[in-house]
Amino acid sequence: MFSRLFGVRARSARYACWLPWAAALLFVSPVWGREPAVLTLDVAIRQAVERAPVLEARRAQSESARQEAARAGALPDPQLTVGVDKLAVQGPGAFTAGGDSMTMRTVGISQVLPSRSKRQAGRAMGSANADLAASSEVSTALSIQQQVADAWITAWGARHEAMMLQSMRQAWAQDVAVAKARLRGGTGTAAEVLAVRMAALDLENRLDEANAREAQARAGLARWLGSPTDQPLVDAPDFAVLPHDEAFLLASLDHQGNLLEWPARERAAEAALAAARADKHPEWSVGMNYGSRVRGLSDMVSLQVGVSLPLFTRNRQDRGISARAADLDAVHAEHDDARRQQIEAIQSAWAQWQSLGEQVRRHRDELLPLANDRVALALAAYRGGGDIQPLLEARRDEIAHHTDYVRMQAEYGRAWAALAYLLPTSETTP
Repeated sequence: MFSRLFGVRARSARYACWLPWAAALLFVSPVWGREPAVLTLDVAIRQAVERAPVLEARRAQSESARQEAARAGALPDPQLTVGVDKLAVQGPGAFTAGGDSMTMRTVGISQVLPSRSKRQAGRAMGSANADLAASSEVSTALSIQQQVADAWITAWGARHEAMMLQSMRQAWAQDVAVAKARLRGGTGTAAEVLAVRMAALDLENRLDEANAREAQARAGLARWLGSPTDQPLVDAPDFAVLPHDEAFLLASLDHQGNLLEWPARERAAEAALAAARADKHPEWSVGMNYGSRVRGLSDMVSLQVGVSLPLFTRNRQDRGISARAADLDAVHAEHDDARRQQIEAIQSAWAQWQSLGEQVRRHRDELLPLANDRVALALAAYRGGGDIQPLLEARRDEIAHHTDYVRMQAEYGRAWAALAYLLPTSETTP
């Protein structure tokens, strides 16, 4: 007994000395004790908004527009002039600075003073362009969210289709085994075995197609995320629940991505019209010159005040005003047309989302159970000595219904995404 007790204690001591090393291996190992990384839709969208180069370009353009707006409406730079005034061109002192008592070396400065209305129009144009760049940044972020959601849902749907087809392999293998058993027993034919094997090969073709569509969709995801996406796609949103109802979406048209830029475009057109009208106002300028003479003569100072004379406005300024007014009318009309298009898009997407939801529920609750029951009955009849054709037809219909269901789920998800990412959030607003 002592020896047995001693052996147990010795083995316990040996195990105890290995425990720290085992714990360290479990902690450090990339496989043990840690679940594989997954890529949810929310994570994919967040990473895309953070990494998309086109969004970086929009941010840079927005910063450029803000800098331009800060300097809009400022006075133009003053002008410095240096020269020689009243230089003699005849006589013994021709073309020399001291050749005549009237010759002066001059230095001067002048400043153009645009009208106040023109400077205000410039500031309004700068502010409108800054708002346009900011709204373009937000609309681009919303577009990225939409495209990432489409790619993620397409890849997720293709993955589920491939998993569904893989789960059917076992059933097809059983059908082949039954056909071979009947052939060996003398109750079946070789044609039946070939028919079942051909149907099984068709299943493999469908599986390859689903894998290819998943790979293509993952390539689209990698385009936005900037790195290969081989993580499992899990935690799909509940496509039956939208963040806003149809009435709210129709009431908030001007806040949606496709319409965010139009108010800024209208303000830019209004500022251009104001600038054209400001061209009819006189533009002033002031200047001063200092002249230095030789031979002890006194120096001189000249002061100038200038003003533009917009006298012939009919074929100049008035035509510019008419052109900018027509541009403003065009922007208003295009904005109204864009709002109508957005209303149509929302109503169409909402109808599609509702229809697909009903179809998904009908497939899940009615069609798929019926297809499975039909296969079970056909398989039982075939095993009992019946014809193989009803079984093959039931199997094909089963695959078709399951494939339609999975693809319909993906379409349902894309219809959901078309409505879920219309309005800006904290992630898309700069």
